[in-house]
Amino acid sequence: MSIVGVRVELPANQPIVLLKEDEGERFLPIWIGAFEATSIAFALQGVETARPMTHDLFKIVLDNLEVNLNQVVISDLIEGTFYAEVTMMRDDTSHVISARPSDAIALAVRMEVPIFAEEKVLDEASILIEATDEEEIKRFRDFLDHVEPQDFI
Repeated sequence: MSIVGVRVELPANQPIVLLKEDEGERFLPIWIGAFEATSIAFALQGVETARPMTHDLFKIVLDNLEVNLNQVVISDLIEGTFYAEVTMMRDDTSHVISARPSDAIALAVRMEVPIFAEEKVLDEASILIEATDEEEIKRFRDFLDHVEPQDFI
């Protein structure tokens, strides 16, 4: 999956992260919190803060402990709640850890690892954006180019 971006969905002012299949037509919108939206948007835009944000700190800890993040998987959707798993490797030992998708994605962006989604999640929650909706995707990307932290408050 590729991250199309983060935006605030109106009228509810609810941030979402939008993922797209790398080899397909489906998009996966995941509603997330404002802090996580800011964190993902900052990482996508390469914004550096004066002090590390939580996801930056977690990356620093993993790096210092020589733990590699291998992948993030959006693994399930239960009663409207998305679930994710992060796969980490240290000393030839793999660890799969449950995480909120927003945190997993924020970390994946920082550590430049692939994001996947289980087929059952895509079957249940993905949407198709027709070729005629390219303008909507363009507006979404334009929003990302101009988003500010206060937009998520």
